[in-house]
Amino acid sequence: MADRNRVYVRIAGNEYILCGSEPPEYIQKVALYVDQKTTEIMKANHTLSTSMASVLTAVNVADEMFKNKEQKESLQQELEQARKMIQELKKEKSELTQQLRKSNEENRQLVIELTKREAELSEVRNSLAKATGETSKTRLHNIK
Repeated sequence: MADRNRVYVRIAGNEYILCGSEPPEYIQKVALYVDQKTTEIMKANHTLSTSMASVLTAVNVADEMFKNKEQKESLQQELEQARKMIQELKKEKSELTQQLRKSNEENRQLVIELTKREAELSEVRNSLAKATGETSKTRLHNIK
C-alpha cells in the first residue's frame, strides 16, 4: 500500500488535514484551487455561508470536470481520426513511391531504347549517305 501523506491546508478560512497518496505539493495545489474557487463565490455573494459556498464550489468544479471530460473525449476522437488519416497517407505515399520507382525504371528503359534507336537511325543514315554518295554531315540530326 502506498504511503499516505498528511497535509495541512486552509480552505475558505478553515483549516483541514488532507490525506492522500499524491505528493504533498499536489495536494496543496488542489486545496489552493478549491480555496480560490470558494473565495470567488463568497466574494460574489457575501450572504452565502461557507457550507453553501462549498456546495456551489463543488457544483462548479464538477461542471468543469464534465466539460473537460467531454472535451477530452472529443479530442481523443479527433486524435484517432488523425491517426487513421496518417495511416492512409502513409499507405498512399508508399503506393505513390512504388509507382514513381516503376515510372523511373520505365523511363530509364525508354531512354536506353531511344539511345539504341538513335544509334540505329544514325547507322541507317550513314549507310544511306554512302549509298547515295552524300556526306554524313548533311543528314545527321540529334533527337533528344
